[in-house]
Amino acid sequence: MTADPRPDLLSFTPDELRRALEEHFASRRQPKYRAGQVEKWIYERLVRSVDEMTDLPAAERATLDAEFRIDEPVPDTVQRSEDGTVKHLWRLSDGELVESVLIPTDRRLTLCISSQAGCAMGCTFCATGWGGFDRNLTAGEIVGQYRASRRWADENEYGAISNIVYMGMGEPLANRKAIQPSLTILNRGYGMGARRITVSTVGVVPGIVELAERPEQFKLALSLHAPSSDLRRELIPLEKRHPLPEVLAALERFDDGGGKRITFEYTMIDGINDALDLIVPLGDLAQRVRAFVNLIPFNPIPYQPWGPSRPERIKAFERGLAARGISVAIRETRGRDIDAACGQLRGHTLVKIDRKRARSEV
Repeated sequence: MTADPRPDLLSFTPDELRRALEEHFASRRQPKYRAGQVEKWIYERLVRSVDEMTDLPAAERATLDAEFRIDEPVPDTVQRSEDGTVKHLWRLSDGELVESVLIPTDRRLTLCISSQAGCAMGCTFCATGWGGFDRNLTAGEIVGQYRASRRWADENEYGAISNIVYMGMGEPLANRKAIQPSLTILNRGYGMGARRITVSTVGVVPGIVELAERPEQFKLALSLHAPSSDLRRELIPLEKRHPLPEVLAALERFDDGGGKRITFEYTMIDGINDALDLIVPLGDLAQRVRAFVNLIPFNPIPYQPWGPSRPERIKAFERGLAARGISVAIRETRGRDIDAACGQLRGHTLVKIDRKRARSEV
């Protein structure tokens, strides 16, 4: 497939979008308010094509479409869980597949979005990695998941998306070229409050430092999963490049920014990282950066014989951390009946595609 050379309107930050549109319409000797019209169609009405911008003259729609594109993903598969969780498998313009998940609760509707097609981090407990890594997403492809999910939520009476978490497929901070502008676009273009947007990472230190230097109060979630470098190295290969002490130093810089909440994600795997003597060092790390701790029952994945920690062991971690004054919660497992864990739906779809190809070649 030949790449479309037209710039994607969804990948521009608000300032970049205004400049590009003003230059375009100035070259057409059109009034400056045309730029504002297009911005409204993009940010408020969530149009999928220039043709939908009906208050622009037909000739202006044609020339705008010749210069720019709107590169929003299209749904490939939609699955709805018994608990209301919804997983979308989106097909990008080049055929790549990525996932997003809508998670409703009584008080909020959280959207989990992907930053890469696949993942190269190789974490041993994660389903995304075994599907392979293909490429980084563009800022527009990241933002497009929000737009398409918001439209679906409206059409299916799920209400407004209240929170966004970069916890889908991929390592967000390994794709900073797209992540940084996408944060600005969601915050300033679509009006998502910075405190309602959380970026997850397994510990890409340069990316943590970049986020620490931003004035907005975006939240950060560290996929910790072990409170010591030795154990963490067995679970997260990136630990060899960015060891835990270096990661914690970067988190301290992030915490010094003020008001920027840090969460530790701790997937509990039976017999691997749930020994009771890990509670104290985990609490020490959390206190160091005032982190909230999410205890997450392991979601079994193909090719990995591990199972989740027993409920009583997870409760013991919760009690032990709470006794030390650590804010802690056990994350409720959602959407297990629809493969809602990151990468599962895409991975199963890729397996089906490979099988079809194999049969066609026989």
